[in-house]
Amino acid sequence: MRTSTCIAATLATLMATSAAAEGVLNLYSSRHYDTDERLYSDFEELTGITINRIEGNADELLARMQAEGANSPADLLLTVDTSRLERAKDMGLLQPIDSAVLERRLPAYMQDEDNQWFGFSQRARILFYDKNDVTDPPMTYQDLADPKYKGKICIRSSTNVYTQTITAALIEHLGEAAVKDWAEAVVANFARDPQGGDTDQLRGIVSGECDIAMSNTYYFGRAIRRPVEGVSDSLDMFGWVFPNQNDIGAHMNLSGGGVAVHAPNKDNAIKFLEYLASDQAQVYFSAGNDEYPAVPGVGISPSVAQLGFFKPDDLDATAIARNIPAAQKLLNESGWK
Repeated sequence: MRTSTCIAATLATLMATSAAAEGVLNLYSSRHYDTDERLYSDFEELTGITINRIEGNADELLARMQAEGANSPADLLLTVDTSRLERAKDMGLLQPIDSAVLERRLPAYMQDEDNQWFGFSQRARILFYDKNDVTDPPMTYQDLADPKYKGKICIRSSTNVYTQTITAALIEHLGEAAVKDWAEAVVANFARDPQGGDTDQLRGIVSGECDIAMSNTYYFGRAIRRPVEGVSDSLDMFGWVFPNQNDIGAHMNLSGGGVAVHAPNKDNAIKFLEYLASDQAQVYFSAGNDEYPAVPGVGISPSVAQLGFFKPDDLDATAIARNIPAAQKLLNESGWK
C-alpha cells in the first residue's frame, strides 16, 4: 500500500470516530520537545479530543502516578527509553493495550511482550569522531575498549539511561562477564569524567577535549537542521560510524507510551497511541525532531537521511529492559562514574 493511501485510511478512521471520541485525554509526558506541539494539535483537530498535559521528567511522573494510585487522572504515559517504560510496567502503572492497529503497524521488537507499552520513534546510538585527528575510528562498540583510544573518549555517565540501555543490550549479546571487561577498558580510555548530555559529548569533540564520542543520532541531525551552539558551526570536522554493521547492528533507543492502569479515558488513550503510529505522525517524528520512524517504509527527513542508511540492532526491547539492573551494577563495579 502506498504511503498516501495509508495516511488517508488512518485519518479517515480517526475522523469517522471523532464524534464518539470527543472528550479529554490526560497525558503525562516526559518528552520535552517543542516540536511535539504539532502532534497534539493535529490529533485534537482530527478527533475533537482535548489533550490535557502534565509534563516532567520520567521519574517524577512515575512517582506521581504511583502516589495518585486509583485516583490518578492519568490516561497515558509517554516517555523516552525502554528502561523507563519497563519500570512503569514493573510498578504496576500500565495496563495491557488491545489494538490490532498497533500490533500490525509497529515492529515486534518495539512492542512489550504483554502489550503494556509500544515504541513510536527511534534514535540510533552511534559513534562520532574528529576526522582531523582520528584516521582509524572504532567500527564496533567493542572497539571502544581498544587501548589505542586511551584518553580519547567522551561519553555519558553511568546514571544516564542511554548508557544503561546500550550496556544492557551488549549484555544480551555478549554476556555479563565480557561486558564487564569491556566497561572497565572503556573507562580506562575516557578523555574526561562523564558529564553533560549527548550534545555536550559532541561539543567535546569540537573543543578538542576528546576525539571520539557516543551520541544518539537525533542530536546531530538537529545540528544539521538548525543552529546548535558549539556543534553546527563545526559539522565538517565530524565523521561518524554506525557500529557493528557486520554483526549485531547499531543500538536503537526508542520513545514510547502506554495506557495508565487506572485511565479514566482509556479509549481516547488508545486512539492517541494509534495516531502516533499513523504515517502522518511518523513522518513528523522525523521531520520535527530528527528521529527515525518506528513504522517500516515511512520516509525520513533530509537531516536524518544525511547520516546515511545502516543496519539497526533489532533486539527485542523487553530483553534490553530485563538487563537494566545488571547493567547498572556492572557499570558501578567498573568505575564508570
